[in-house]
Formats: sequence, structure tokens, C-alpha cells
Amino acid sequence: MQELISDYWIVALLANVVAASAVTVHAVLWKRETRAVVAWVGLAWLSPILGALAYFLLGINRIQRRATALKIRKRWKPHDALPLTPKEVDQREKIVDEHPNLVGLATLGDHLTGHHVVPGNQIEPLVNGDEAFPRMLQAIEEASQSVLLASYIFDSDRAGEKFLEALVAADQRGVEVRVLIDAVGSKYSKPNMVRRLRRAGLKAAAFLPTRIPRLAQYANMRNHRKILVVDGKLGFTGGTNIREDHWLSLQPKFPVECLHFEIRGPVVAQLEEAFAIDWAFTTGELLAGEQWFPKLQRAGKVWARGITHGPDEDFEKMTHTMIGALAVARRRARIVTPYFLPESPLIAALNVASMRGVDVEILLPEVNNIRLVQWAMMAQLWQVLDKDCHVFFSPPPFDHTKLMVVDDVWALIGSTNWDPRSLRLNFEFNVECYSETFAEKLNQVIDAKLAEARKVTSDDLKKRPFYIKLRDGFARLLSPYL
Repeated sequence: MQELISDYWIVALLANVVAASAVTVHAVLWKRETRAVVAWVGLAWLSPILGALAYFLLGINRIQRRATALKIRKRWKPHDALPLTPKEVDQREKIVDEHPNLVGLATLGDHLTGHHVVPGNQIEPLVNGDEAFPRMLQAIEEASQSVLLASYIFDSDRAGEKFLEALVAADQRGVEVRVLIDAVGSKYSKPNMVRRLRRAGLKAAAFLPTRIPRLAQYANMRNHRKILVVDGKLGFTGGTNIREDHWLSLQPKFPVECLHFEIRGPVVAQLEEAFAIDWAFTTGELLAGEQWFPKLQRAGKVWARGITHGPDEDFEKMTHTMIGALAVARRRARIVTPYFLPESPLIAALNVASMRGVDVEILLPEVNNIRLVQWAMMAQLWQVLDKDCHVFFSPPPFDHTKLMVVDDVWALIGSTNWDPRSLRLNFEFNVECYSETFAEKLNQVIDAKLAEARKVTSDDLKKRPFYIKLRDGFARLLSPYL
């Protein structure tokens, strides 16, 4: 018996050595950050078998979508190269003359995305589901050719029922309908909306299904994008999920404020391209050609570009965009986000901007919907407050808005939060916009929020009881996983 136990331990020891060695080799060769290498290697060697198992389950990015993207783009050539009208040339020269600092930011976007900033877009802010949902439902009801819908959450509730009815009706009148819901987000309510859509005869899919339901809410690499494109010409994107919490007039149990956007013009093709790549990756079906990507006409005066971000070849695009915007800011940078857990490079960019004399304003919800995030945020705020960044807390209901406005002319809208999960693990979609008129609309939204918010100071953080500071500090250690 003792010999059997001895043999067992020898086998277990050898297995752990092999597994930990494999983790070490892979992490050293492929991990970008030294801290991540040290953390994973230490976990693999100090937590026999379990550490290596955790690495192989959570530490390896197996998503490679470049081939899928190339297939889409080979069959459909983007209409990026629009010949500029004389008015657009004058508009561009005016922006360059008055904001020469933004030229480098636009060039950065060229390198990051492979797309040019395109003129002729109309972008309208839609406040909460009360404005967004009726407009989105109307667009689906008026669709004649196609409806593409991607959402992180699509609940079976009062809001979800309205969208389900509209999508089924569109399908029944011959409209081509495709619906993509994140596999984890689809589990936020029952019955599962992916299954319901399929039972109704619609083409619906779950992005990266997980087979570990109990760990679903913590699973990595989720599709956090919110995209609706109707007939290839009318688009919607932003931060609003399809759930009744956003529809405040319904008086939901957990009301959530948010901002969504209705978009017309050439940049809508970039929303559709992002959906088409995700759909092809998930289902194998290629949506390409004029049927899905009609030639788009100008609809407004906003210059815009879509930015996809994810843990694949799109890695760190949003981080670089945010850092680039802060680096060129001259007067003011305004940020609204529900989750504020930026890593060191972004904290440094915020602080450097503030020390250069840029007025940095950060608006956060006073009461977060995730307690651990709330605690971790509190433990980190001193890092920006000490450099004279201005932090404000907005009162309930929980504010899910995601915005960034720089120098009252450049704006970033979309689904990305200022936290490691959003910036390192999730698939996100955002639109950068160049327009003083559009930026003014967003500033009005921010001003209205600030009018009800309270300013947070370093003294407020210092006055917290010791046990609260300790709790928040420990919560901050979990920030990469929140």
C-alpha cells in the first residue's frame, strides 16, 4: 500500500513538473507583460496541477479571427475612399487649422484600424432606452431587406419581448434577419433568447458558448458589442443592452441610465463589417456583397470611424486610442464610464494630461451595480485625484453611459468601459467622431449629469474607516478579473 501511495506521488509530481514547465515556456514566449508571466508561472509551480489547469483554461487566447476578416473583406471592398466635396475639404481644413493636434490622433486611428475617417455622417444621441428602444424598434419594423443585431445582453423581459416580436415580424415578411448574442449575456434571463429566436425560425447564434454555467458570469472573452444595422444604411450602437432596466418609463426594479446612438452615413458600413466578421466567426456564414453592404450616401457633417477592439488581432486598439486622445488634448478631456479601473498606462496618461494643464473630468456612478467594482474603484481613485484630475459621482440610478470628449471636438462613443475586462478581454465596438456640433451635444449630456453629481476629493477617500480602506484595497487586487 505504501509503495502504491509512493508511486502515486511520484506520478503526480512528474505531471506537475511537466504541466508547470509547459506553462512557463508558453507564458515566456507569448505573454506580453512581465507581470503576467511572473504571476502565471508562479501560480503553475506553487499550485500543483490547478495552477496549470487555470492557465490552460483562462490564460491562453485561442481566438484567431484574422482569416475570417480577410474572407469578408475580399468579397466586399469597403467604400472608405470617398471623394471629398468642396465643403468637406473646407470643413477638414477648418478642423486642421483650429485643432492641429487632432491630425496625429486621426493618423493613429489609420494605423490601428486600417480604415480612414469618413465624412458625411449623422449621429444622434439617444438618452436611455426610452429614446433608443422605440427608434430601434421602428427601424426593425420598417426594414425591407436586412436586420443585423448584436447585443451582449438580450433579456426575456418586457423590452426583449418587443424586440422579439419585431424581429419575428420582419422575418415573416421576407427580411433577412441575423441575431448574435453573447453566450454569457444570453444567460442573464430565462428563457434563453437565443433558443427562443431559433424556435421562431430566425437565424440566431450565441457567441463563444460556455459549457460551465456556474462560471459563466466570470468567463473571459465576451462579445460586449451592441450593434444594430437595418438595410445596411441605418445603424445603432452605444452602451445600451436589450433589457427593461434601461427603459425607465417602465419603472423597472433596477433602473439603469445609458446612452445609445442612431447613425446614418458611410460609417454604418463599418458597424456592419464588425457584425459580419463576428457572425462569420460564430456561424461560418459570410455576409458580403452589395446585398449586405450597399453603397452609402452622405447624411450629415460628422467625420467618423469605427474601431473594433478585442483579445485577438484588435488587442489594445482602444487603450492606444484613449492614450492618444489624452496625449493630444489641449484644454479639456471629459470621461463618463460606469467602471473605472484603468491600468497604469491609462492612469499615467490621465495624470500627464492633467499636469500639462488639461482639465480632466471623470464622471462615475456613486452606487455601482457590482459591489466589488465599487470597492476596487475607491481604492484606485487617489492615483488620479493626487494629480488634480476632477472626479465626480452621479447619484442613482446607476449610470451605464460610456463617453469621452476631448477639446470639444473629438468624441468616442460605444461599448468600452475603462476597466481591464473591457480593455483586455472583451470584444468591443466604438466610433470616434470629429465634429464640434456633435461634441456640443455630448457636452450638454455631460453637463446635465454633472449638475446633479458631487465632486470627490482626496479628503473624502482619507476619511474612510480603516477597515473600509482595507476592504477596498483587497478588492482592487481582483481588478483584472472584474
